[in-house]
Amino acid sequence: MNASRKQSGKLLYAQSGGVTAVINATAAAVIETCRKHKVTAYAARNGILGALREDLIDTTREPPAAIRALKHTPGGAFGSCRVKLKSLEDDRARYERLIEVFRAHDIRWFLYNGGNDSADTALKLSKLGKAMGYDIRCIGVPKTVDNDLVVTDCCPGFGSVAKYTAVSLRECALDVQSMMDTSTKVFVMEVMGRHAGWIAASAGLAGEGRDDAPHIILFPELEFEEEKFLARVRETVERVGCCVVAASEGIRYADGRFVADAHAGTDAFGHTQLGGVAPALAGMVRDKLKLKTHWALPDYLQRSARHIASKTDLEQAIAVGRAAVELALAGENAVMSVIRRVSDSPYRWKIGTAPLDAIANREKKLPRSFITMDGYGITAAARRYLAPLIRGEAPPPFDRNGMPEYVALKNASVRRKLPAFDA
Repeated sequence: MNASRKQSGKLLYAQSGGVTAVINATAAAVIETCRKHKVTAYAARNGILGALREDLIDTTREPPAAIRALKHTPGGAFGSCRVKLKSLEDDRARYERLIEVFRAHDIRWFLYNGGNDSADTALKLSKLGKAMGYDIRCIGVPKTVDNDLVVTDCCPGFGSVAKYTAVSLRECALDVQSMMDTSTKVFVMEVMGRHAGWIAASAGLAGEGRDDAPHIILFPELEFEEEKFLARVRETVERVGCCVVAASEGIRYADGRFVADAHAGTDAFGHTQLGGVAPALAGMVRDKLKLKTHWALPDYLQRSARHIASKTDLEQAIAVGRAAVELALAGENAVMSVIRRVSDSPYRWKIGTAPLDAIANREKKLPRSFITMDGYGITAAARRYLAPLIRGEAPPPFDRNGMPEYVALKNASVRRKLPAFDA
């Protein structure tokens, strides 16, 4: 592609769902690649809601230094949201509104940075654009800490959460071991993961030996058996002196009930809003085994910890953003830029392309071969997969007061051209 020739039309980029430590690095790569090709890049404020409301941001108003600083700034620089559009038939008005906004602002490329639901929205928009006679190229850009997108080897955002989880658990385990003679015997750390245990599995990187923490990992792919769990806790405390547990928020009983159901509500998608697995497990241990317990819920800390982001994750987040723009400008449509693993040792990867209809509304769970036979640990195969994803450090710059230097963009609004719309 001739980088010096100005492309006709504008590109709209939007962030979706839960943000990550490196999603802004993807945004920076998108904007820098657009500038390289002399394409105007807009961003939607608060994800798809901004597109529906015609609440667009002109990224050309930002200086290059601010865009570069996005690469080490966590959160979502343009705002995100948890809004899922339904089928074309059930949500026709909103889909048509998006095409109207695209048409009004001469937006010819739409990049949606998110997970399964975002891939589905981009796919539907690409189809509607054709039906409405409007040339719009829709590209998915992978992002999810859950690492549950199919086709792509891993998802940007996951490597940094995995690193945070493994490091934090190792540090907490050292704390527990220091005090186990007179204080906490059982420590439970709850991690994200509704249906897929990738983050829980990453906790296993904290130790390698039989007596290294985590002594127990609870995966959502396996049924939770209370008596078996309590027996393992008791045996571990008797042998090691303490027991450190990493538990996925999505673990369920055999009848399908979430262990955390007693503490649950629902989110904007109607999904059970989990949280409370750690206190539930700690309560079981305290009540049944009479052992002193402590629990922790990292929650948003897991996905916002840019200070300990994985360098591999950062590099991949930048690569998928850059590739997405190149795919769009090359005329591709309804595809996603994905990561393909070339080898484990040495670890090598490259960027590939996959159709959105092979990704949307599908979920990649942790393979059974990654879980030990007893169901409480990770296998050598899991380590080979996970270990490269947390390698390398890419800390943000720190100021003289010891605080990280994060950037806040101007986020100048684009003038609206259409009547207001109730999104």
